Amino acid sequence: MQLWVGLGNPGPLYAMHRHNIGFMAIDAIAGVHGFSPPQKKFQGWLQEGRMGAEKLLLLKPATFMNDSGRAVRAALDFYKLGVEDVTLFYDELDLAPFKVKVRRGGGAAGHNGVRSTITHAGADFRRVRLGIGHPGHKDRVTGHVLGNFAKAEIEDLSDLLGAVAAEAPWLAAGDDVRFMNDVALRLQD
Repeated sequence: MQLWVGLGNPGPLYAMHRHNIGFMAIDAIAGVHGFSPPQKKFQGWLQEGRMGAEKLLLLKPATFMNDSGRAVRAALDFYKLGVEDVTLFYDELDLAPFKVKVRRGGGAAGHNGVRSTITHAGADFRRVRLGIGHPGHKDRVTGHVLGNFAKAEIEDLSDLLGAVAAEAPWLAAGDDVRFMNDVALRLQD
């Protein structure tokens, strides 16, 4: 069993923020792969489903970004899973917009949702970093991250989320390189 967690902030005010791309990815995966309707559990929304032979739990913490790790910890404890069973989907400033990189372990790199997850669960989880680009100056980071995607970006965002959802079975199977390559190929078309 794997626990896939999308980071974001709950509520319609935040729905289209760049910071919520993790929530968007979880929603896209759940929709494409026919997961169960969301249930309120573990201080968030949980959906269950399968990809191939793998049972997956999709979680969107409702604790707000800075406290996401509490929801992750609650789900891990209930299902008796380890941090190595977690895949975290989140926005990454240091990646070009709509690029995807996967890696395991590392630090928080200033991301409060990742920091909270490390604090509550440990650092050895898989990270699916979804590029939102850097605004150019550190004084503009907060406004950029907490700003909505621009209308001109919506088609690219939709393409990215569709590619992530379509290629998610490679993640479930543990083939991170194939996932990244196939997402990149889909986005070239």
